[in-house]
Amino acid sequence: MPTAAKLVAALYFGALAWFTSHLVIPLLPESTPTAFFPEGNFLIGFVSGWTVMGPRAGDGMRVAIGGGLTTVATMVFWALLIHSIISMIKLSLLKHYKDPFEAVVGVFQIALEYGMLIVTPTIIGTLIIGGIFGGWLAELAARRWP
Repeated sequence: MPTAAKLVAALYFGALAWFTSHLVIPLLPESTPTAFFPEGNFLIGFVSGWTVMGPRAGDGMRVAIGGGLTTVATMVFWALLIHSIISMIKLSLLKHYKDPFEAVVGVFQIALEYGMLIVTPTIIGTLIIGGIFGGWLAELAARRWP
């Protein structure tokens, strides 16, 4: 069921993912294609905001802050996983892996490499403060437009 809180959370966390993507792009290796990187992460943030934060809004401020941080963690997890799978597919088309098991392990190795790139105070701080603010914003929307 669509609600104002779900819409606000989806738009906010999509925007947070888009903004954070622009902070991550300079940290990526030069050969990494970033044509649709912010837009793809916007979709991941939008879906995360709608499905994770949206239903939790309206249960109080503590739940909202926890929900905002959970939404950020979910958003980062799916972004790392999806981008790692895309990179693995590109490498597998270049015959980088000997068998499918090695390719699956490669997904997690790539995700770990990408994860280590984004562990900077700027990005972590942006995500934590943004998650708390997003939780508060969704809670405000749930109270104002039930």
